[in-house]
Amino acid sequence: MLAIINATLVLHDRLQPESWLLAEEGKIVSLGQMKSAPSFAGAEVYDAKGRFVGPGLVDIHCHAGGTTWFYEDPEKAARYLLENGTTTVLPTLYFSMTQEELVRNFATLQEAWRAGKTPNVAGFYTEAPYMNPKFGADRENNPWNGPIRREEYMPVLEQAGQDARVWVVAPEREHIEEFVKDALAVNPNVRFAVGHSEATPYEVEALIPYGLCIGTHHTNATGMLPKYPECRGVCVDEAVWYHDDIYAEIICDRMGIHVDPYMQRLVRKIKGQDRIILISDACVFDGPVPEVGDYDGATDILFDWSGEIAGSKLLLRDSCRNWGKHTGAGLVEVFRAASYNPAQATGFTDRGEIVPGKRADLIVIDGDFTLHQVIFAGDLI
Repeated sequence: MLAIINATLVLHDRLQPESWLLAEEGKIVSLGQMKSAPSFAGAEVYDAKGRFVGPGLVDIHCHAGGTTWFYEDPEKAARYLLENGTTTVLPTLYFSMTQEELVRNFATLQEAWRAGKTPNVAGFYTEAPYMNPKFGADRENNPWNGPIRREEYMPVLEQAGQDARVWVVAPEREHIEEFVKDALAVNPNVRFAVGHSEATPYEVEALIPYGLCIGTHHTNATGMLPKYPECRGVCVDEAVWYHDDIYAEIICDRMGIHVDPYMQRLVRKIKGQDRIILISDACVFDGPVPEVGDYDGATDILFDWSGEIAGSKLLLRDSCRNWGKHTGAGLVEVFRAASYNPAQATGFTDRGEIVPGKRADLIVIDGDFTLHQVIFAGDLI
């Protein structure tokens, strides 16, 4: 049993200062304000000293932990993220992997997860196999740019099984609906995301009935379709804006390279506080900084060897700090974007907010997201 005292709790709709929280058997049991605190006899007591205590961060789109790809060393990557406040993560595999590599890497991740070596892993998010080959880092090595063939993708779907929480697809690809239907047959609860795509809104809408509910790294690797000369067309981003039930993922780096701060504010205004998901899209690409482009100070983004932006070196808590800086969002809203919303989007109803009965996954921070303590399933990390 763990008692947290003298905390400013970040609840779903407000901050609650001078508070306590009691966790037992991995779950939040009760909470209240210090003026009416019960006896905590027999409990381990953690004094938050007035700091903010919010729900553990949920990163649904993350390829790596620190300098380690998830598929290379799942335990090392997962532990690094857990120690840095990411209490739930969906390791992400990429389209540059062949069928054999995807199957093998899924198996590696699953073995570590089932052995209890990666307790904060909760399934997989997959940017593969069928996205638009025009977009994305390392796209010259895309082995999936030919016709969609059932005999090629079924071994991948079957290996991922019900552990796959999200499949990213490009709706404009011919026969993508067959892949989507087969993915649902393997896992009826799986979600779909539109990403690395230049689909029209109508092509995106065609997949909404199957469970498309996420826009992968919104405004990144999304095509622009001009309708007439000098006239702006509509594409993936506009479809994400228009549909209230589609979540918009945001890679929020320090300089606003992935998503310009003005665009971040616009997306926040359109989607509201319940449909933004902050992600890290953390990777380990090591290409040089391109000579063309103003990247001075952009030390948290990565490039492939062709000069393409290739994910980030972000921790999710870095994205939280940057989101507040770029948009003016307060802590309550930031935690929604980095904990509650991603949990809801991917079907995890047992975490993402401080409510009795939910998982006791928590982080203790200062107002600038400096991390002081991680609590995972009611245990101090």
